[in-house]
Amino acid sequence: MQIIALDEHRFRIPRDERRGMRTDVIIYASKALIDQIRKDQSLEQAMNVATLPGIVGSSLAMPDIHQGYGFPIGGVAAMDVETGVVSPGGVGFDINCGVRLMRTNLTADEVGPRLREVVNQLFRDIPSGTGSEGPIRLSNAQLDEVLVQGARWAVKHGYGLEHDAEFAEERGAMPGADPDKVSSKAKERGRPQLGTLGAGNHFLEVQRVEQIHDEEAARAMGLRLNQITVLIHCGSRGLGHQVCTDYLAEMTAAMKRYNITLPDRQLACVPIQSPEGQAYIAAMAASANFAWANRQVLMHFVRGSLEKLFGRDVRVDLVYDVAHNIAKEETHTVDGQKRRVLVHRKGATRAFPPGHRDIPAAYRAIGQPVLIPGSMGTASWVLVGTERAMQETFGSVCHGAGRLLSRTAARKGRNAREIQERLEQQGILVRAETRDGILEEVPEAYKDVDEVIEVVHAAGLARKVARMRPMAVVKG
Repeated sequence: MQIIALDEHRFRIPRDERRGMRTDVIIYASKALIDQIRKDQSLEQAMNVATLPGIVGSSLAMPDIHQGYGFPIGGVAAMDVETGVVSPGGVGFDINCGVRLMRTNLTADEVGPRLREVVNQLFRDIPSGTGSEGPIRLSNAQLDEVLVQGARWAVKHGYGLEHDAEFAEERGAMPGADPDKVSSKAKERGRPQLGTLGAGNHFLEVQRVEQIHDEEAARAMGLRLNQITVLIHCGSRGLGHQVCTDYLAEMTAAMKRYNITLPDRQLACVPIQSPEGQAYIAAMAASANFAWANRQVLMHFVRGSLEKLFGRDVRVDLVYDVAHNIAKEETHTVDGQKRRVLVHRKGATRAFPPGHRDIPAAYRAIGQPVLIPGSMGTASWVLVGTERAMQETFGSVCHGAGRLLSRTAARKGRNAREIQERLEQQGILVRAETRDGILEEVPEAYKDVDEVIEVVHAAGLARKVARMRPMAVVKG
């Protein structure tokens, strides 16, 4: 594999026709990160993505890239809507896994002395863990409403405030969702899970704003030094996982009919305009809406927890909610021409620039908020999108620090109690449903989030706004 340095933060793998590549691969990284990235198969996966029919521009690799199912996690690929394909592997099993950042009117000085109370209350009020069930019981008709209305369903039924949905990507509900394209098995898996955190790398984190890098943008988002924020990271739970499973099987069987051959069967795909492609996109949108409703309900539970401890005067407002596992039809300028493309973002975050009509009006002067979590022992970041991201990456950046160790490797030779004690010595309290919830997510399992952020900031894809440090973490 030939990797050519274009500058300090951009690298290129040239198109290789012998591998069937239709385009090149552009990697955003530092030299140190490149060395880490090369240790798994993620760059080979990015090269495989470059073989897909209808790909537009380069196959893109963000600095948090690591090996995934078919597509790498931290990968971006745009497909022409008329001639291109849609691939569930380009979205992932956790459809609309994403991040929701809330600001409060509390300070670290107020919360610090009661931190153990806070984390225990949140742990009681937030259902977490594999297969966890929430307190909301949905009929078949109600679940279908959730799949269409997303976060707005939650608000309408008392799980939030009217303005909450205004500050979510797509205002919390992606158009084109069709509950009839979601299997009964997927619905049964998702029905009891609305308002649950799940397990794996999902978490709820109480943080303090440690640094402000852009005063104007921070002011627009209502962020200030020493303020308490809450970050939620979760997705569409069992429903989205089953939708991905269902359509991977269907597309694998359908590819012969469309004369599609692939270097990796995990890239299973069909033409966007095919019946199977349109059905998947409608089911994916429904799953995304379930995820936005889920994060909205969790935010409502957070409000309740903090009100129990600090009184009814506590304010918990949504800064932004953004997806990082999704495929969306967008208009982008490619080689000087505007084109409609389906942008697959798998472990990648939308980062639209100032003035874009899809950004909430309150943020149009600064650009779209971009939320990048680290690990439970390191920082998380707020950035804003830029015009350069629109020019180079279809308005996309990284989604996190990116794994260095597999979950198996992270567990090996480690003790959950010792990790909790080490984090507590750093001022970070952790409550988890299982020991594996701690072991698999140890800070050393991830790349250095500050280095990842420095790459996208220095490359001009996003601008630093604020850095937050964890104080308490709830995990499955």
